[in-house]
Amino acid sequence: MAKRLTLKDKNQEKQLFQRRLLIATILIVLLSFSLICRLVYLQIVQHDIYTTLSQKNQLTLLPIPPNRGLIYDRNGVLVAQNIPVFSLEVIPDKVKNMKKTIQELKQIVPISDDDLKAFYKQLRQHRQFDTVPLKLKLEEDELARFYVNQYRFPGVVIRAQMIRYYPLGENMVDVLGYVGRINEQDLTKIDTTNYSATNFIGKLGIEKSYESTLHGTVGYQQVETDASGHIVRVLKRIPPVSGSTLYLTIDSGLQIAAMKALGENNGAVVVINPQNGEILALASNPAYDPNLFVQGIANDVYKVLQNDPNRPLYNRAIRGLYPPGSTIKPYLAIEGLNSNVITPDFHIGDPGYFMLPNSSHVYRDWKKGGHGTVDVSKAITVSCDTFFYTLGVKMGIIRINYIMHDFGFGQLTGIDVGEELPGLIPNPDWKRRAKNEPWYLGDTVVTSIGQGYNLVTPLQQANGVAQIAMSGRGYKPHLVAKIEDAQGNMVNIQPEPQQVINVDQSVWDLVHTAMVNVLKPGGTSAIIGNAPYTIAGKSGTAQVFSTHGVKSDKSNDLAKHLRDNTLFIAYAPVENPQIAIAVVVENSMDAKITTRKVMDYYFERHPVQ
Repeated sequence: MAKRLTLKDKNQEKQLFQRRLLIATILIVLLSFSLICRLVYLQIVQHDIYTTLSQKNQLTLLPIPPNRGLIYDRNGVLVAQNIPVFSLEVIPDKVKNMKKTIQELKQIVPISDDDLKAFYKQLRQHRQFDTVPLKLKLEEDELARFYVNQYRFPGVVIRAQMIRYYPLGENMVDVLGYVGRINEQDLTKIDTTNYSATNFIGKLGIEKSYESTLHGTVGYQQVETDASGHIVRVLKRIPPVSGSTLYLTIDSGLQIAAMKALGENNGAVVVINPQNGEILALASNPAYDPNLFVQGIANDVYKVLQNDPNRPLYNRAIRGLYPPGSTIKPYLAIEGLNSNVITPDFHIGDPGYFMLPNSSHVYRDWKKGGHGTVDVSKAITVSCDTFFYTLGVKMGIIRINYIMHDFGFGQLTGIDVGEELPGLIPNPDWKRRAKNEPWYLGDTVVTSIGQGYNLVTPLQQANGVAQIAMSGRGYKPHLVAKIEDAQGNMVNIQPEPQQVINVDQSVWDLVHTAMVNVLKPGGTSAIIGNAPYTIAGKSGTAQVFSTHGVKSDKSNDLAKHLRDNTLFIAYAPVENPQIAIAVVVENSMDAKITTRKVMDYYFERHPVQ
């Protein structure tokens, strides 16, 4: 009988199942433990990272604004600085309903119509992911109210930044100018990448002319932001490079003294060191506070300034165009003597008037009855119109034009701010182009005493008398003395010589002496001549309204705005000139007194040795 086969071994199967169950259980336990460990790591150890990622965080490259370079005067007085402020800014692509957001923000932070106008204007100029300022310079209570409600405004952030401030206000505005918000016109002229973190740019004066030097180089940081646009953490940072620091030639104390000396008068004062062209003061009165323009001036405030009949926005020092009056006379004397049109001995008998041959028109001297016998030296000292009528006709308009151009009139001086005007020294070609008329000999007569079509700026006047002081040598006027970059490297601005005016020294000596005598008894400015330092000068009067033929020719009988402008040019001390000055006072006789006040201030602090 065949042996019986066993098909199943229950014990063996049971042992096999138990072994497999044990292995499976161990694997499950191990995997569960690993999962628990991973969850602990993710939920606890890396909680912050994954929490921010879960809130739709994204990486953003943000520009960092450079600190704008500071500006000091020649004595180290800070005249343009940066102060920290907090501004309310909007990231457009993170705001779903801009109009609604702004309406709700206005319930928390006061936002003016001017703020909104500037915001929407800049909104068109920026990319959607850029921050656009809505309100600058938040007050502390406004800042606190926004932070309490910040959760309601995704895409609206507070940004700390440095903003320009001018501690001397209106006293320095005609030198410094100001910075203002970047507009569409500015965007066409700048590197938008370098200005990606900046909302301000120089608009006038030194701030504009030295914009590339003052601005600096933008930096960048790679940041992680949440859905509201708030920075969670900084991943990488490339620091910005601050703008360079400027040291001006201006003496801010002298500048303030010049403004005070002008007082209530409209006018300008320019003071130059004739030995190097450094401008020590450049004042225009009235002026305005440049801080009003930094954040964006309100329309109503701007209209008040714009419509002010005294024109405070007008920089008279470099843009004011005035007939030079009798201050033109030393220049004509120099040319007449140097070209041998006259000699030092040439003289006339002054009856108090001048007439051209075959003409009935009478050109009157300022002194009724005349000055008697007058040579060139006396003519400068007493400002004899009749002598210079005679000299002008002898010289002719071409010679007058040439000598005035040699001294820098009728052209830009090249000062390192860009707003100056060239003025006008007329000639026959100009009159033919501008007036479509021929040049008459009578035009030459009135040009000879600084009237007619002559127009000069106070800056040109100061530059011209500085060259007289230095006997024909001169330097290009400039406002910046030194530049220091962010690394501390200092560059000194070297004086730039102007073309020498070659005139015989005997001519210079005669003119210097005559201008000294102007301030002595018998001279037209003896009233201010008793100074503890030697002064050479020349006064001038520019008629605003002709009194010829009216009932009274006394200027005080006229309305103030119709009274004559007065001018004064001077330099001191005569032996070694330290300063040259030009003063224009509108509708007032105070130019001489103003000059003396400014010069006294200077020499009290720089006594003549």
